[in-house]
Amino acid sequence: MPDDVVFRTKPLIAAEQIRQAVADGVPRAPVVADAAYGNDTKFRQALLDMALEYVVGIHPTLSVWPPGKEPLPPKPRKSVGRPPKLRQRAPNHQPVLAKEIAAGLGPKDWQTITWRNGTKQKLRSRFAAVRVRPANRDYWRSEPLPEQWLLIEWPEEEAQPTKYWLGSLAADTSLTALVTTAKQRWIIERDYAELKQELGLGHYEGRGWRGFHHHATLCIAAYGFLIAERSRYSPSARAGQLQLALPEVPPEWKPRGARPTS
Repeated sequence: MPDDVVFRTKPLIAAEQIRQAVADGVPRAPVVADAAYGNDTKFRQALLDMALEYVVGIHPTLSVWPPGKEPLPPKPRKSVGRPPKLRQRAPNHQPVLAKEIAAGLGPKDWQTITWRNGTKQKLRSRFAAVRVRPANRDYWRSEPLPEQWLLIEWPEEEAQPTKYWLGSLAADTSLTALVTTAKQRWIIERDYAELKQELGLGHYEGRGWRGFHHHATLCIAAYGFLIAERSRYSPSARAGQLQLALPEVPPEWKPRGARPTS
């Protein structure tokens, strides 16, 4: 492993890759991710800083402010010293867990939504969505975090809700649109499975850093080509072209086998 490579968490790596995609002019779209990323406050804040919408999975134990509530204003200013700026909480004014929000919803709050056709039947389940504010360490902030959607899935055959998401989509977004966006993450799972099984990403058996990166780069490049070709033909063509900009060749790049220049 090169000496300049240091440990970075998956959410940090993902944020850097998304930031690079934005800088490269990749068309913007809502970011979807599972709870391994969505539960990371810094990852969600990075997306907000890039003005990107998202619908990301979270754990049911994530703390949020219920609808209509937020942390208390800063303490009153004293006669001397700097004015307080940090938001505060009180014993009787605390955030709650996402699963507590779900437990407090009534039967009329849940709707059955169909989001796409499956291999055997249409995929549908019960969902509810409410406007909340994430509460992760907001006592170190001068302003509360913006309101977001808390989306909850509770299949009828289950004893309790099974999935939770936070979404930064607009307040007038319909429940169907929220669900459809959240469920787009299956595309990531499908792509990853195809990369590993059909194009050999999971077949590498070497141990070298350079060899692994060569293998992964070629697999991803091949899959990018297949996706671009797939988008040209029906039914994918009906969804529009990818419209990705052709990246520029780095000035220091030289094709393999080229003669050295003096």
